Amino acid sequence: MTENKQKLVPAIRFNGFTDTWEQRKLGEVAEFNPKSMLPDVFEYVDLESVVGTDLVTHRRESKVTAPSRAQRLAQRGDVFYQTVRPYQKNNYLYDLPYDNYVFSTGYAQMRPTINSYFLLSRVQEQLFVKTVLDRSTGTSYPAINSNELAEIDIKVPVDSDEQAKIGSFFKNLDNLITLHKRKLDGLLEMKKGYMQQMFPQAGEREPRVRFAGFSGEWQEQKLGELFKERNERSSDGEMISVTINSGVIKASELERKDNSSEDKSNYKKVEVGDIAYNSMRMWQGASGISNYTGILSPAYTVIIPNEGVDSSFFSYMFKLTRMLKIFQSFSQGLTSDTWNLKFPLLKEIYVRVPCSNEQAAISDFFCIIDEQITAQAIKLEQLGQLKAAYLQRMFI
Repeated sequence: MTENKQKLVPAIRFNGFTDTWEQRKLGEVAEFNPKSMLPDVFEYVDLESVVGTDLVTHRRESKVTAPSRAQRLAQRGDVFYQTVRPYQKNNYLYDLPYDNYVFSTGYAQMRPTINSYFLLSRVQEQLFVKTVLDRSTGTSYPAINSNELAEIDIKVPVDSDEQAKIGSFFKNLDNLITLHKRKLDGLLEMKKGYMQQMFPQAGEREPRVRFAGFSGEWQEQKLGELFKERNERSSDGEMISVTINSGVIKASELERKDNSSEDKSNYKKVEVGDIAYNSMRMWQGASGISNYTGILSPAYTVIIPNEGVDSSFFSYMFKLTRMLKIFQSFSQGLTSDTWNLKFPLLKEIYVRVPCSNEQAAISDFFCIIDEQITAQAIKLEQLGQLKAAYLQRMFI
């Protein structure tokens, strides 16, 4: 590839191509929503079926009972553009060897006369998305109709070989992203499976899978025998927060308003190894072990492990589906918006616990999996950033 800063050519292009690109309307390079007869039975693709550029699900429907929005019969090479909330960039190039896939009218169907993958990549580029949003109507659910979409100008290489090279480049990059996404999904599924097998099921006294050298029943104890509440107050230190998805994190990592001027005199102290949780969201999984020393809003609860208690082990236990149901049942409040699980209630909950060595072995095992998940997520994010950069520089 070479760098090129001329106005009618992209900043980066493949060697051997020098012609300026031409401006065309989308409706000039693709037929929109071609008419077709639907088969009696087909695979239906709705607006939740495409994530990114991947088709993640579809369902069997009959022509008689299918939703009225099932109208766009796919042909190999068609590009389907999500016209509702286009900022999500859930767009798909149909490349399956089947003639019975029907897409929702929530997609604009484009049958291109230019390279299909070039067109798919073109409509994923952020400036194009901004142009679409500028022409969309609605705020919560911005949408553009197919006629408006067809009028949008894009610049296209005159040489079909250049179109094909660009399309092939982004196809390979998308395939790599999909591969890493599947690896991440596989790790998440593996963790989910081990979580089910390495902790006792409801009504059982030992797990179904355990490390060599450990045997016997896990002992039943109250959480109040394993933890005590931390009530020290401090106004100095790193601001900490607790989320459902990320557990205990630095508040600076959250996208929220600056509260540096807030009175922190009543904030709770948090130390490494403590477990902190949102008492109103504990039943949704808003808890985790702290890897930081800092301070936390008094709205949260902080608990300290007693000697011989591996708090990392319990941070995983507290995410089990059956534990979340128990936390919900012990919470006080009239509605889910007011449910609250303070430590005086939490400490009355019974759990089954192995010896400290087995606790450590289990938590170390899941920590390794979490490290792999984090590393894979970082790779995936980096690939997404790389794609965004190439989209910006390989199109005009």
